[in-house]
Amino acid sequence: MTIEAVPDALLKSAALARENAYAPYSKFAVGAAVESGNGKIYSGCNVENAAYGLTNCAERTAIFNAVSCGESDLVRILVLADTAEPIAPCGACRQVMWEFNIQEVILCNMAGSYKVFGLSELLPYAFGSEAMERGRRE
Repeated sequence: MTIEAVPDALLKSAALARENAYAPYSKFAVGAAVESGNGKIYSGCNVENAAYGLTNCAERTAIFNAVSCGESDLVRILVLADTAEPIAPCGACRQVMWEFNIQEVILCNMAGSYKVFGLSELLPYAFGSEAMERGRRE
């Protein structure tokens, strides 16, 4: 599969965001772009910190960017990095994607390879608000 089949606006937005990655420690730049239900695109890059736990991934940066602009209806996300295979999001990013019900996840590399997943494929048995509701009733 080639990158031509990937939504061009998402890919371009993720590529531009990737150029702004702050990755002085890992040298691993990642860009992401998330699309809202009304077609708006929000991007993000990874931002590292010497205290590694304070680092934020590109996926969460893009999602938080959309949310900070008033979006909550997010439908798909594209993640882009210079890797041998399309890059997969970490567990924390997958959980944030679940929180905002992002159902389509497009994983890409700079060479043009991509894979498309439904979020439930990447995060089976996800933790959601319904689990918290059951706990409150008990």
